[in-house]
Amino acid sequence: MKKVIKKAAIVMVAFFVVAASGPVFAAVGDQGVDWSKYNGDYGNFGYDHDKFAFSQIGGTYGGVFVDQATYSTQVASAIAQGKRAHTYIWYQVGGSQEVAKAALDRYLPKIQTPKNSIVALDYESGASGDKQANTDAILYGMRRVKAAGYTPMYYSYKPYTLSNVNYKQIIKEFPNSLWIAAYPNYEVTPVPNYSFFPTMEDVAVFQFTSTYVAGGLDGNVDLTGITDKGYENGNATKPDTDTPATDDGKDANEVTPSEIQGGMTVTIKFSATNYSTGQAIPKWVKENSYKVLQKSGNKVLLDNIMSWVAASDVQALDTGGSSSTGSTQTHIVQLGDTLSGIASNWGTNWQELARQNSLSNPNMIYTGQVIRFTGGQSGATSRIYTVQSGDNLLSIAIRLGTTVQSLVSMNDISNPNLIYAGQTLQH
Repeated sequence: MKKVIKKAAIVMVAFFVVAASGPVFAAVGDQGVDWSKYNGDYGNFGYDHDKFAFSQIGGTYGGVFVDQATYSTQVASAIAQGKRAHTYIWYQVGGSQEVAKAALDRYLPKIQTPKNSIVALDYESGASGDKQANTDAILYGMRRVKAAGYTPMYYSYKPYTLSNVNYKQIIKEFPNSLWIAAYPNYEVTPVPNYSFFPTMEDVAVFQFTSTYVAGGLDGNVDLTGITDKGYENGNATKPDTDTPATDDGKDANEVTPSEIQGGMTVTIKFSATNYSTGQAIPKWVKENSYKVLQKSGNKVLLDNIMSWVAASDVQALDTGGSSSTGSTQTHIVQLGDTLSGIASNWGTNWQELARQNSLSNPNMIYTGQVIRFTGGQSGATSRIYTVQSGDNLLSIAIRLGTTVQSLVSMNDISNPNLIYAGQTLQH
């Protein structure tokens, strides 16, 4: 979302009160985040108490569509971590219902969050000079969202909205549907500052900062319980309806520490305190996701930070299967390995591996070194590995950056303990 500073102090917002006779929403007061492609394939939370995430599916820039390849894995990641996942569309339609129609035709069928979950329209740039036309284009979109079975919301910030939109028409038809941003400054802001609340009627979600953590992340607070929408009693692992992304997330949520293995993507739990070496884990490390390179006993070796962590201190974000995004593979150099041999197993050449890994001397690789290879296409055709003496499926899976289950499935192996030297395996 666009970064916005409100320079003038605004009267503190009155807290929302749920009538005793009305429904009780577990989400009132919950904090959460919103993600675009800049938050990576799996997104990132700021704090253990975060309860929801809005993920961008894509959007239109005046009729030019930009899809977000990170959308489905971000949704699955949120569900895997027990968070409620919702969707937003970048909605730069100006005052054109024709552009709005094209955007909704494109994105509504691709929504992966559960039915009744929020689909917000992000209207923060590209407004036309016709305030009523802008309003009509927004209302058209919100009606389409509702008709498709989702909860419509309008996202923007107060000055832009007052200048370009008749927002009271929106809340008359869609009460409590505003998601409004207002930031006091760009200092790290872990909790809402209600002195900068955008005083407007029917604000349901307040985006109170773009610097929720050091380095930047949008922080939001649910004022009405609207982020419960689409979930059974607010339980993200039991949404009211299923989609492929939420199903992937639920599967990952059920992975136990003993089932964590190489090739999976995980995040380090906020409750974790120390690496396996005993050193303290910095908070910023817990805000990101990592590939598991190896598993040894009850410990896992994580890519990028190259540290061992107790398997009980990580949460799987995927199951290591074909739903994982990206085509980057990793290999930990073993004694006797050569760059040309590693390249051959991946169906590439040593020059390409040298280039991708910034190796000035391809003859100098060392045991334990991590070699990465990003193929030309995601989901490229399978490659062939020839079983060597002493190999087993687990060691091969780690070497190839895949999983035992994937090798068994791709090669119709009935007994994973029975492979032989010279056997060829697709991967």
